[in-house]
Amino acid sequence: MNLWLTEFQTDNLGLTARITETLFSGRSEFQDVAVVDSLEFGRMLVLDGVFQTSIFDEFVYHEMIAHVPLATHPNPKTVLVIGGGDGGTIREVVKHQSVELAEMVEIDGMVVDVCKQFLPEISAALIQKHPKLSLKIGDGIQHMKEAENKYDVIIVDCSDPIGPGEGLFTHAFYQDVHKALKEDGLFVQQTDSPLYHHPLIKRLTKDIRSLFPITRTYLAHIPIYPGGMHCFTIGSKQYDPLKVDAVTRSDFADNRYFNQEIFKSCFALPNFVKEFLK
Repeated sequence: MNLWLTEFQTDNLGLTARITETLFSGRSEFQDVAVVDSLEFGRMLVLDGVFQTSIFDEFVYHEMIAHVPLATHPNPKTVLVIGGGDGGTIREVVKHQSVELAEMVEIDGMVVDVCKQFLPEISAALIQKHPKLSLKIGDGIQHMKEAENKYDVIIVDCSDPIGPGEGLFTHAFYQDVHKALKEDGLFVQQTDSPLYHHPLIKRLTKDIRSLFPITRTYLAHIPIYPGGMHCFTIGSKQYDPLKVDAVTRSDFADNRYFNQEIFKSCFALPNFVKEFLK
């Protein structure tokens, strides 16, 4: 097989990759699930036609969504990952020596099973059943409604705000996240492309600011996502990442992207991003 697969990132733009093999294709209760092998990105997870992660660049996304909030909190012991069915975020979370419990709530069990089979490098902690890890196949939105004063850090590793991920981008959800965090807790969410999704980012930033006294946006460069520029948003009750002195802990020793310099620089925003975040 030698086909081209396109993710249409807007009505006028698509990212196309040459595919050599479809390793898995199926329909779960929630979405179309596929793993393909591409010449440029290697093996890729594709949900409802949208490129989710790849062997080529997954380390950038997973290190940045996990280590930035965990470096901001001085002593994260109880961490929750909502989504993240490929296993990459939880793989990074359990590296932290301070973390005692790493819960993961993923709505789609098929995604977990498929990634364990075809993306074992990413799903390593799931495959190994890491002792810090507690996995639940279920609804992250409902899980948030039932949790209170429980977590130091919550990481919302969700897909785009369509389908099963739509409810994770609402003010009501952020209220539940705030309630589920301890009095000094913080959360982070992937918040799409500042180039192509700035109305969404502007809206959710307003919602998060209404609940959290400290709200910060930061960037990472991820080739598989629209425009290559991706952003994340932190809502914190107490700790400001801009006031963290150093992140030299051994937890980050084997990273391929995240380091102390990246931690400082990722919060430096272009003027156009600052403008729509005002």
